[in-house]
Amino acid sequence: MPYKQPISILLVIHTSDLQVLLLERSDFAGAWQSVTGSSEANEVLIDTARRELFEETGLVVSNDDIVDWQQSTDFEIFERWRHRYAPGVTHNTEHVFSVQVPIDSIITIAPREHTQYCWTNIDDAIDKVFSPSNAEALRQLPEKV
Repeated sequence: MPYKQPISILLVIHTSDLQVLLLERSDFAGAWQSVTGSSEANEVLIDTARRELFEETGLVVSNDDIVDWQQSTDFEIFERWRHRYAPGVTHNTEHVFSVQVPIDSIITIAPREHTQYCWTNIDDAIDKVFSPSNAEALRQLPEKV
């Protein structure tokens, strides 16, 4: 399996009344997050966001539905996942996007990646996510939509 690129997306999924979709990781019990994923080959980041949304939730949207926040965060890759990257790679650049979907959207999680999902309000979502960059994006959501 090829190494992951240290360039990824964070996609905040929300409804019109700012309910947020969170997913629990299958490889880290109790670790909740928004959709995330690494860019593949020469993939444009918005295409990464759309692909990861489909792979992790089954939701299909167009690139026009996704909002590019033109914002990124550099962070140290958690030790537990460094083996997925080339030797010596310790940091990742995460680009933030969001997408609004109806609350009654049918969510089909990828069981190899996630064990369950939930819809929750922003404040509870901020408390629930394990990633500081995910929490920061959730704090910014009301001003971004």
